[in-house]
Amino acid sequence: MAQPIRQKFTGMKLMGSARKSTKSSGWSSSPKPGESRFVLCVRNTGYPASLELRKVYRLLRDERAAKLRQLRVVDESGEDYLYPEAFFVPIKLPQSAERAVLRAT
Repeated sequence: MAQPIRQKFTGMKLMGSARKSTKSSGWSSSPKPGESRFVLCVRNTGYPASLELRKVYRLLRDERAAKLRQLRVVDESGEDYLYPEAFFVPIKLPQSAERAVLRAT
């Protein structure tokens, strides 16, 4: 039976966030396993054809984009693109609504 690999740490390194403001944007780039994430569009300046106001969009995980305060969402084209996180608010859907949205996309 294979033995688990143990990581060894000899010191501590300051995390990137320790050097910056600790103010949270409210977004988590690491959703819980199995958790679907959705956002509501509240602004579409410059993207009226791609984003509809007050529409629910599926959010895709993208840690690099999150560091730049961008979100990857599946827009009206059916493709995923990056948009400013200020254009959206996170929402939690009931399971039945979540299933319906996922079936429609």
